[in-house]
This record gives sequence, C-alpha cells and structure tokens, in this order.
Amino acid sequence: MAISPDYLHSVAAVMGAAASVREAAAHWRARDPAMRVVVVDAMDMRGETPALRLGSRSLYLATSSGHCWSITAKPEEATALILTQNDA
Repeated sequence: MAISPDYLHSVAAVMGAAASVREAAAHWRARDPAMRVVVVDAMDMRGETPALRLGSRSLYLATSSGHCWSITAKPEEATALILTQNDA
C-alpha cells in the first residue's frame, strides 16, 4: 500500500486535532482498518527520523517484509504508522 501525500496530510490533521496520540491512533484505525497504527514511547524512536513532526507529536513510517520491522522514509514502502508524543 503506497501512502500518498494526501494520506499523510489526513493523518497529520487527525494527529493535530486529537486530544492525544492514542486518540489519534484509535481514530485512524477506525478510519483505515487496513493500516497498522502503533503508539510507542518517544524514547523508543530516538535516533530515527520522523516523516512528520507536529509540535511534540511525531509520525514515523514503518515497513515489514515479514518478521522484522524497520523505519522507512519512503511512503511507497510503508505498511504501518508509528505515533509518538514527547512529554518532556
């Protein structure tokens, strides 16, 4: 599933409007059940580059070819969204 710029824009709008990243993830799962959406602690993503940053919230694109997951900068490879919020 290729993620388009419009798709990323829609995700950003949901992330920006939601009261929390958990709420944003739940909303996006309901909107697009085929997309995996995961919320992790921001520290778990240290050293990775987000696809989008909205204030203290970040969106990472992930891909998997089976067992192992990796972060990707290529929306056309992404099969999952990872959301974080830096509360520090």
